[in-house]
Amino acid sequence: MSRITGARERARTEITAAIKDEARRQLAEEGAGRLSLRAVARTLGIASSALYRYYPSRDELLTALIVDAYDALGADAERALAAAGPPAGPPLVRWQAVCRAVRAWALEHPHEYALIYGSPVPGYSAPLVTTGPAARVGLALIAVARDAHAHGTLGAPGSPPALPPGLRADAERLAAELDIPLPAPAVAELVAAWVQLFGLVSFEVFGQLNRVVDARAEFFDQAVVRLARSLGLTGDSLSGQPAVTERGSSEGS
Repeated sequence: MSRITGARERARTEITAAIKDEARRQLAEEGAGRLSLRAVARTLGIASSALYRYYPSRDELLTALIVDAYDALGADAERALAAAGPPAGPPLVRWQAVCRAVRAWALEHPHEYALIYGSPVPGYSAPLVTTGPAARVGLALIAVARDAHAHGTLGAPGSPPALPPGLRADAERLAAELDIPLPAPAVAELVAAWVQLFGLVSFEVFGQLNRVVDARAEFFDQAVVRLARSLGLTGDSLSGQPAVTERGSSEGS
């Protein structure tokens, strides 16, 4: 790579980062529905035509922000899983570590969380490029259940009702598509736990727990342990350790 080409690439990277940073500021102040390429260009002091060379439309900029948010959340979940111990380690500890990482990221980045798990943006339809990043948290949770099953520490789901034929077909299809070596009832419980995890986080981020639950970390920990038990995960939990709400800090500190 020539020195000129390298300088161009660095400049493009810096401008792309500046565009995204300003777009995130707009998200925080105006919401995703009012994101404007012209407003971004005006704030950055560049011509709209120049910005369009980076992001030809609002939807392409939104997609880039959505992919970044999913990837940041997924990376935190994956790091938490890796730090929680080896695949043969206590599955409940690994499960709770991933769930806590999801909550911590959402509380630290509420506007980005709202972009990916809040109300749909009018007129926007997410393209397939968002699918892989969006799956990262789910795959981390699947890894906990898969490893527990492989090491004999996954029990039977906690008294689930018999699966209706349609739900069993969905669970079997998902297990085949994602290569999840689990019985259909466990896959169904895993999907339910994933949905409920984000329901817990969304209720907290969007204020539905205000004047209902003050001990948010304890409530969350109890709920995700209950989800793990329903899936059949066993072992000790992290409930005796302080829940992290921001990197490097504990709730109440």
